[in-house]
Amino acid sequence: MVALPLSFSSQELAPLMHRVLLVCLALLCLPITATAQDGSPDPAQTIQSILQEHQALVAKPSRRSIGTVLDALVGSGNPQVPGFLNRFVERDVWERDADGMFFYAAKSGDGYDLTDIDSGEVVATAVSSDGLSNIKPNGGVRREIGAALVQFQLSDPDINRRREALDAISRNPDPTQLAALAASIAGETDPALKTRKERLVTYLTARFGDNTAARIAAIAGLSRDLSVEGRAVLNQILTVKFTAANEVPEGANIARVLTAGDTIDRDVAYAALVSADLAPPLVTPSDVRAALEANIVDGRVGGLALARLGRDDARAEAYAALAAEGTVPQMVTDADVDAALDAHVFYEAYDEPDAAITDAAETALASVETRVGVGQTIDLTMDAVSLASIYFLAAIGLAITFGVMGVINMAHGEFIMMGAYTGYVVQLFIPDYTLSLIVALPLAFAVTFAAGVAMERLVIRWLYHRPLETLLATFGISIALQQLAKNIFGTQARPLTSPGWLDGAWVINDVVQISYIRIAIFVLALMFLALLLFILKKTRLGLEVRAVTQNPRMASSMGINPDRINMLTFGLGSGIAGIAGVAIGLYAKVTSEMGADYIVQSFMTVVVGGVGNVWGTLAGATLIGFLQKGIEFFNPSNTLAAQTYMILFIILFIQFRPKGIVALKGRAAGD
Repeated sequence: MVALPLSFSSQELAPLMHRVLLVCLALLCLPITATAQDGSPDPAQTIQSILQEHQALVAKPSRRSIGTVLDALVGSGNPQVPGFLNRFVERDVWERDADGMFFYAAKSGDGYDLTDIDSGEVVATAVSSDGLSNIKPNGGVRREIGAALVQFQLSDPDINRRREALDAISRNPDPTQLAALAASIAGETDPALKTRKERLVTYLTARFGDNTAARIAAIAGLSRDLSVEGRAVLNQILTVKFTAANEVPEGANIARVLTAGDTIDRDVAYAALVSADLAPPLVTPSDVRAALEANIVDGRVGGLALARLGRDDARAEAYAALAAEGTVPQMVTDADVDAALDAHVFYEAYDEPDAAITDAAETALASVETRVGVGQTIDLTMDAVSLASIYFLAAIGLAITFGVMGVINMAHGEFIMMGAYTGYVVQLFIPDYTLSLIVALPLAFAVTFAAGVAMERLVIRWLYHRPLETLLATFGISIALQQLAKNIFGTQARPLTSPGWLDGAWVINDVVQISYIRIAIFVLALMFLALLLFILKKTRLGLEVRAVTQNPRMASSMGINPDRINMLTFGLGSGIAGIAGVAIGLYAKVTSEMGADYIVQSFMTVVVGGVGNVWGTLAGATLIGFLQKGIEFFNPSNTLAAQTYMILFIILFIQFRPKGIVALKGRAAGD
């Protein structure tokens, strides 16, 4: 340790005092240096200082001048700028007339409380409005401020604010947003938002890029974009304006030249000439009448007495006389119209002046439209396959009973309804939708199988070979089952909720997508097709069913009990209808009348496909599904018309092929 002297001479004290003074000054400077280094705003870059620097522009903002103020505010890096801009848009900024200072003002009694823009502290209270001026930016200024706010929101920590900023850019794209949007991509942490930002950059570059090469590159990228937004960008680049002129101007980016009477209507072409002051307007009969009424002198017009003006030729003569005097415009004849049309040109010119840009956009749009057409075809095909799988599930049970027993079961739709309500009841006791679906499918089969067996034993067995009585009896049963369902479950639709893993859709692109529920129904239809083929081809029951179907007398002589087969077959067909009801109820309404929506299509499927044949039912369902979707594609606004056309087509079809697509083989085929 070094010992310090206890006393100093005057010569020693003076240098020491100088050193102490320097240290004190350095210590006093430390807080200021730290403040500058820790990110606090530079006093020269406070919002108030920037506003004072552009005081005249802020006091009377306009759309053209506000950009200078916004550039200064954004360039300052002050974190309070977004809040100030929001208050500016909301007209909360006031100017104090005495010194030109700007404040936030809030009504307080008869005056206003003034808040400092930078510190947020109230600096004056109850200030009279006489010395204050409210800054009221107009719509154009607010749009410019909104664009500046979007730049801040693109990098906001809150993902919702970033998403709102992208929504704002999508609604109102502007070239000033391109740089900020491109700069925000690198720091974007959300993959979906990053992808959307990249797409928006492509859109903005295609429309507002700095150079032709960049725009053409962005447009070429849009040739693979099937979204509505991408197609809208290309169409906006290719917007045209129809013009009538003496000649096609040099250097104009012409989309096409039009010919009056060929590629453009003559009346439209002449109206364009009139609008461009290149031809006199046509004189209509009402114009003639008004001109004659305005030029009546001593009971005469154009040298003709009023009593003679009851005919069109007389009025035309009087008008011609007035035109010869120069009182009214000359009548425009057809020859005049033809001469004017021949003497002028009509064309559509692109709003985009660069032909290279529009050529690239035309090529890209043609590619997109081709891809969209292919995508719509694939999407329509997938919808048709999905609808066909639904019809197959609804009709396969009917095909079995109708093919084996010859019974026209009008209550088949009600077995579908019973299956759907079975699934609904199961979900009341099992809240897990996946587990409830697993339980509902076999339970629906069991319930409707039992109902079908009971119906066959109690009613159908007494009506074999009496088709009219069978039809009437089953129709009555269908009405009774509908009323029973109304009494138990009410008339309102009941929910049959699908599991969470069936929510949403499989999205291939912006054009092609299909819901997971329809995919599941398609898979279920394939499973039942395989199961039925296995039962009919590989089991004794299937062998007996096929034997009874083809020749019931021969089957009976071989020891097969046709009565038992009929009972099991009717129960099997009813059970399959119950499973179809669960599948259909997952996406359709579950009501007492839901079966009636499918009974007609089920019968058409069976008749068109071929009675008593699984492959025929599949073919019939496919034909009807594709036919209905095709008709709906050409007439999407009228589903009733689609149903009518489909029925008419099927009536014509069975005239040429009455046994269906896949006709039944064997001795029964001749029955």
